Amino acid sequence: MKTRSAIWLGSALFALTALGFTAQRVIAADKIDPATEAKAFQNFYFQKFPNVKHEDFVNGPYSMNEDMKRQWQEKEEFPPYEFALDAGKEMFATPFKNGKTYADCFPNGGIGIRQNYPYFDGKEGKVVTLELALNRCRAANGEEPYSYVKDEMASLTAYMAFTSRGKLMDIKIPDDPRALEAYENGKRYFYTRRGQMNFSCASCHVQSPGERIRAEILAPALGILNAMPIYRSEWSGMGTTSRRFITCNSQTRAVPLEPQSDEYRDVEYFLSYVANGLPISGPGARP
Repeated sequence: MKTRSAIWLGSALFALTALGFTAQRVIAADKIDPATEAKAFQNFYFQKFPNVKHEDFVNGPYSMNEDMKRQWQEKEEFPPYEFALDAGKEMFATPFKNGKTYADCFPNGGIGIRQNYPYFDGKEGKVVTLELALNRCRAANGEEPYSYVKDEMASLTAYMAFTSRGKLMDIKIPDDPRALEAYENGKRYFYTRRGQMNFSCASCHVQSPGERIRAEILAPALGILNAMPIYRSEWSGMGTTSRRFITCNSQTRAVPLEPQSDEYRDVEYFLSYVANGLPISGPGARP
């Protein structure tokens, strides 16, 4: 009888082999090379969709279908996330009660830095996402934290993403075994099946991008976070990265984790790293 870990390893090896990884690389953890893995991850999509420009993968399902791409281009003339941009810009510039602003918490005043998040914090030994950094900024200035799944956080991250549009994702894995472990944990979470439907993140976004599930066209995993946060028609509003992870778990009938849990931060680290070199396109809009 197979153990749970053996079942997971078999599933992971199957998925990773599809991306050009080898069983030896998975088993010999001390030889893991994230840069090589990221190149193989990207090449998998480039070969699967040879007619899609590499930079267009950040547009999710709109890169998969010419009709949808035209609809998206028309939608971008009057983007549904514009209200969030305006709100986020105002929030970003409004001083806290102590007179400071978000700009005091970030390099370059918080402008044009989205492509550097998440990052691995060597002092803490964990991944720090942009959402987490914003709430830590609020706490440091005597303000109550925002919900990770509500409009305030979505608006703030939308504005910060907008100031980085066109900049290339540039996530670092420092020479620290804990950083590599966070990357590995994120990869493991991405490929692990869970929930009543026994789906992994990869079930939809590696095995089936471009295909329909009900009325939705599944997005490729490559560049999926470059467009965050996103406006979704089914939400009739904006959604943060945290909200997207929770929604995915719920849709596969898995138990969602707490927003900004280590697992969610690690999978964001993994997905962002393998998208290095692709442009930031957020905030985005999806059906």
